[in-house]
Amino acid sequence: MIRWVYAFADRPRERFPQACAFWATATGSRLSELRGDGGEFVTLLPPGPADACLKAQAVDGPGGAHLDFAVDDLAATARAARGLGATPVFAEPGLEVLRSPGGQLFCVVPWAGETSRPAPVTAPDGATSRLDQVCLDISPPVYDEEAAFWAAFTGWQSVRSPLPEFRRVQPPPGLPVRILLQRLDTSGPGGAHLDLACSDVDAVRAHHESLGATCVSRRTHWAVMRDPAGGTYCLTDRDPATGAARGITPAAG
Repeated sequence: MIRWVYAFADRPRERFPQACAFWATATGSRLSELRGDGGEFVTLLPPGPADACLKAQAVDGPGGAHLDFAVDDLAATARAARGLGATPVFAEPGLEVLRSPGGQLFCVVPWAGETSRPAPVTAPDGATSRLDQVCLDISPPVYDEEAAFWAAFTGWQSVRSPLPEFRRVQPPPGLPVRILLQRLDTSGPGGAHLDLACSDVDAVRAHHESLGATCVSRRTHWAVMRDPAGGTYCLTDRDPATGAARGITPAAG
């Protein structure tokens, strides 16, 4: 059973300090001590009694994002994932790295008792935001297979969007991170990025720009951003408090 979910911001090793500084400020977090043989892992610790749900990793190459699933039984969950078509990548005590049928990396780790989702973060002008979901950017030929895999692996509800290129895998109440599946326009390698829900997309955009981020494009319901380490992420007009979509009504199925 999936008890908790972590989103990972994977960022280029040479710009990892800038990425960590930006995401700590943008999410109202403080950085844990660096971990790993090369200091490549850090947890972003939220204020108060809330449990962390965002970590960062220094990687070779441009980076992106991935998900860690904290579970009751690591071996059984990894075995179930492999039975659904995931392929093993790496394993050590307390960790198994797998790749989904469409090529998305993810990890399975033991649950450590996390239960409390961090509250939304308030910017200086009063706008609020919260890490809301990880968006998997999927090549069209494998989109249906990926949608089926993630729904089956998580056991969560699969929710269609009126926008045909999107499908959401919706966790039960209390878990901190959703999964959004986005079908790309053209075939090619996929990827993943973080999405933050915002009370006011343009106000949060301006705040993030003051921290060193850049706006790549502005759409009706979201803004595409680039952080100081070059990582792409999105600001969406989902409600940071409830996660509810504003202006787009999803349909189950």
